[in-house]
Amino acid sequence: MKTILSSVAMIIALSGTAFAEGDVAKGEKDFKKCKSCHGIIDESGEALFKGGKTGPNLYGVLGRKAGTVEGFKYGDSIVAAGEAGLVWTEEMLIEYVKDPKAFLKEHTGDSAAKSKMTFKWGKPEDIVAFLATFSPEMSGEGEAAEGDSTATN
Repeated sequence: MKTILSSVAMIIALSGTAFAEGDVAKGEKDFKKCKSCHGIIDESGEALFKGGKTGPNLYGVLGRKAGTVEGFKYGDSIVAAGEAGLVWTEEMLIEYVKDPKAFLKEHTGDSAAKSKMTFKWGKPEDIVAFLATFSPEMSGEGEAAEGDSTATN
C-alpha cells in the first residue's frame, strides 16, 4: 500500500510540473517581442494577444503537428518536418526557439533547411511555459507525439 501511495504521489507531482520549467510571467513579457509576427487567437476567433500575421497563430501550439495551421503559408522546411512526424511538445518547441534553422536541419535531414523565424531567445523555456497556458492538455498524446517528433527524413 505504501508503494502504491508513493507512486500516486509521484505521478501527481510530475503531472503538476509538466510546464513548470519556465517562468510564465517572464514568458508573457517576452511574448511582446513575438507578437510582431504571431498572435494568439482562440478557436472562437477571440484575440487573446493581438499580433502580426507573418507567423502562424500560436494558440494550441503544444500538441499540434508542425506546419499545419490552416490558411498559413509555411516554409518548405517546417512543412517537411511536420510531414516527417514533428509534433510540438514543450521540449521540441524549446529546441526550435533556441535555433530554428539548426533544429529544422536536424529534423528534416536537409542541410539547406530554413526557418522564417529570426528572433533568438536567451531562455526559451519561459516563452514555451507561457504558450503552454494556451494549449490544451495533451493527456495521452504527449508520449506518442514526443516519440513521433524525433523522426527524420
